[in-house]
Amino acid sequence: MRRRLATALVLITMVALTGCAGSRTPHTLTFLIESSPNNLDVRQGADSQSERIGGLIYDSLVRKDEHFNLQPWLATSWQRPDPLTWVFHLRSGIRFHDGHPLTSADVAWSIRSMINGALITPKGGAFKAITAVDTPDPLTVIVHTNTPQSSLLFSLSDGLFGVVEVNAGADEGLHPIGSGPFRFVSQVQDKEVVLDRNPGYWAGNVSPTIQRVRFQVIPDTITAALEMKKGSADIESNVLTMDMVHALASEPNLRVDTGPGARVDYLNFNVQDPALRNPRVRQAIAFAIDRPALIAAIWRGHAYLADTLLPRGHWAAAPDDELAQYPHNVARAIQLLDAAGLKPDRNGVRLRLTLKTSTDETTRMEAQAIQAELRDAGIVLTLRSAEFGTFYSDITKGAFQMYVLRWIGSNEDPDIFHYSYATEMFPPKGANRGRYSNPIIDALLKAASVTTDQYARRSDYIQIQQILAEDLPTIPLWYPDNIVVHAARVSDITLDPGGSFDFLRTAKLQ
Repeated sequence: MRRRLATALVLITMVALTGCAGSRTPHTLTFLIESSPNNLDVRQGADSQSERIGGLIYDSLVRKDEHFNLQPWLATSWQRPDPLTWVFHLRSGIRFHDGHPLTSADVAWSIRSMINGALITPKGGAFKAITAVDTPDPLTVIVHTNTPQSSLLFSLSDGLFGVVEVNAGADEGLHPIGSGPFRFVSQVQDKEVVLDRNPGYWAGNVSPTIQRVRFQVIPDTITAALEMKKGSADIESNVLTMDMVHALASEPNLRVDTGPGARVDYLNFNVQDPALRNPRVRQAIAFAIDRPALIAAIWRGHAYLADTLLPRGHWAAAPDDELAQYPHNVARAIQLLDAAGLKPDRNGVRLRLTLKTSTDETTRMEAQAIQAELRDAGIVLTLRSAEFGTFYSDITKGAFQMYVLRWIGSNEDPDIFHYSYATEMFPPKGANRGRYSNPIIDALLKAASVTTDQYARRSDYIQIQQILAEDLPTIPLWYPDNIVVHAARVSDITLDPGGSFDFLRTAKLQ
């Protein structure tokens, strides 16, 4: 890890010494991303790149504000005449990028397609309670559910949902047509995605002025740092390691913007794997990881410890003192491994495991540090990294023992626990990739989903978090700050905790 960081800094310094200057297109912003989006159709794309870039192409019914409260967007208002009915009133005069008027028929199809078999999407589970979608007139959508669905509104928000044209099929992501602030131009897998501003965008107060955005895929962070250094790229968001950000911060032609982040990084277990089925083993791994040391070394203090998947300060987040804690304690880890029957061999090895990651550099650094820390407890960890598409395919198929990933956006609503831990949410229906199943959790999730009383929901979710903290199908690691490095010619950037690319709606390019 140290060698790779040193290499990165040396390369950056070499660029400075050679005085290289990158070329820019005057009206095009080059935005570095670490992987290609899996599917630009927001109904289907569940990875962060799909949701962030797709969220610029499509509009949602509602949008989250900086406190994760839901505000009107395509829907100007909504009512719940009874616990099983939602009535949405749409904004008039909205058009898709091809000129087609956006009506209730498009919204209805966008919802129905996620539950009627037209799509195979992990987001479909969030809509499974819907029994019918009515369109009494072009600007009214009525959604009926078979149980009270308190989380439905959040599932219709930005990053998680986008309105497509009626009859848009499973191939929508290849040629996306939305109503958002940017229009799709082209995509070359593992190379780039190009968007143009939508000159007729209806939301004038957040209508973009940047004419074109080229999202350039650069999987290697050293290369990304060099591109930023020499001026070949204009902006990156949460791609570079903190050491690279620190090295670039003093560059006269670059700026660093920092804000609190809602994203949570986590370590997930395949609890069906024989080596990880015993909760004591998972708890031992948690005790063996020195999270404060990793935050100090890798994040330079720009992250905060996480004990749950929900963002800090969330109304449903359980207080830290009500959750099982796992401070760094190798001796305790060894005791748990002994209790699980895992005795050391002649080389001191108690357990051999494999951890999968994407090629994201910070994630690989985290994995290398975790590998070294687990060795102290007698756990030999083999690392396997792959480009994001391959990595994501493996984890959705359950082809892993452990993996490190992050939740972005979806963890801003407590339905993340249903999406990630309900027995019925095994892929492809949801994101319970570790195949965790607990009937008590399932019952609490059902109770939380049917009540409209927020106090009762909070009580259920606190119990859920307490059980998860003991069973530990996942180790929440930390909440990284939201950090954007950009060229001086880019201004008016307003960061949101979710780490979206929505600042492109109002950013300016000189």
